[in-house]
Amino acid sequence: MNSFMSNIHAGWRPKRLVIAVAAAGVLSACSLAPVQPMEPLAVPAAWKHAAPAPAPGWASASQARAWDAGQWWRLFGDPVLDALAARVELSNQDLKLAAANVAQAQALLREQQAQRWPQVGAQLVQQRSGGDDRAATGSASLSLGASWAPDLWGRIRDAVSAQSASVQASEADLAGARLSAQASLAAAYLALRETDAEIALMDEIITGYQRAATITQNRYDVGVAPRTDTFQAQATLRGAQATRVALQRSRAAYEHTIALLVGEAPATFSLPAAPWAGVAPQVPAEVPSLLLLRRPDVAGAERAVSAANARIGVARSAYFPDFSLSASLGAGAGHLADLVSAPSLLWSLGLALAQTVFDGGARDARVDQALAARDAAVARYRQAGLAAMKEVEDQLSALATLAEQAGHARASADAAERIEQQMLNRYQAGLSAYTEVVTAQAGALSARRGLLQLQLQRQQAAVALIQALGGGWQAPWLETPAPGVAPPR
Repeated sequence: MNSFMSNIHAGWRPKRLVIAVAAAGVLSACSLAPVQPMEPLAVPAAWKHAAPAPAPGWASASQARAWDAGQWWRLFGDPVLDALAARVELSNQDLKLAAANVAQAQALLREQQAQRWPQVGAQLVQQRSGGDDRAATGSASLSLGASWAPDLWGRIRDAVSAQSASVQASEADLAGARLSAQASLAAAYLALRETDAEIALMDEIITGYQRAATITQNRYDVGVAPRTDTFQAQATLRGAQATRVALQRSRAAYEHTIALLVGEAPATFSLPAAPWAGVAPQVPAEVPSLLLLRRPDVAGAERAVSAANARIGVARSAYFPDFSLSASLGAGAGHLADLVSAPSLLWSLGLALAQTVFDGGARDARVDQALAARDAAVARYRQAGLAAMKEVEDQLSALATLAEQAGHARASADAAERIEQQMLNRYQAGLSAYTEVVTAQAGALSARRGLLQLQLQRQQAAVALIQALGGGWQAPWLETPAPGVAPPR
């Protein structure tokens, strides 16, 4: 209920008003938000699929500094990727949107904080009036007014606390958007480089198939090979050429994705082919208890819990009366020039106290709503923490299995290449049919491409693990707690 200004009683003394103001200032330190901490989320002591702990100095000093600074992509040692990541920070439109949301939340916080201060206003009025049968007359008035609503029950304080937590949550959202854009860039860039490696492989394969097609044509020309051998050789060659065209299409799609992430039109963006180092860097999988502070989405969810908790205090403050103080000073005269020498000033001091007597249970409903909103925020925070731990375990497991799988695939590719060469030699010696050569060629090509794709999967799993771990980010508003200690409410 809005409170109205009331003039103070004739017997009210300024000394009593000062006492009332002081008492209001003391009471404004109150808060009706719950003070009990949130029950901590249970986290394991170690990761289930973590690799054996690396020796001290898991990375070079420069890599360690890059990780601590959130520049995790430097672990891949690719200067082109480093330059593209810098462009994401400057030009990605999703990041600009998240940054604007942070600025908006900060402005709302300043608006909430401004409610703690008195409101002062001034009004200057000049009027002229007259008619056909009377002379024109004028009047002027100047008045100053001030009002202040002390935060007796902590409503403003809790609203400021809620908005402060919302600002921090929006900052976490910005960090999460930045990490997501960087991870998407790294994944697309690595896929593009792997595609470059596959295209180079297909060029090598096509050269070999052209040589094989020439051999079969020569054997057919001298009458020692059937016509079907030349058809099979040409079909194999054409199939390889079609595969290369498809790889070019995939490369173009990756290039367009990178252009979007760095904020550039695909038509004006291009990346020349370059060698690919298909090696996955070692990622520091920190203890699970630190994950709650290093994942932007989890930290943002925790801040949402804090904001929801403070809004409970805002809702509860409606049970108590509103209290406001006001003062005004004014003067009137016939003209603006006479205001300074006005014979008397009018002043008033007042206070107002307003209390809702009956609202049909609306305040109870708002408190229940705030309590339910906090429970929902707690559930989202816990779910975010559990999902984060699952993602880390998924990628740790993937890296472990992919490393073993890549070892087997490398041995298989080496064997398939030897078989292909032996079958071609046997065919040239007239000891086998060309169908055996075709089968060996298909097996060797599949094995070599499979090895490249496994190497890419390892790199992308490393990127996904980095993203799951937060990319070296840490909530700036929290100090690292001991394992098992809940974050502040």
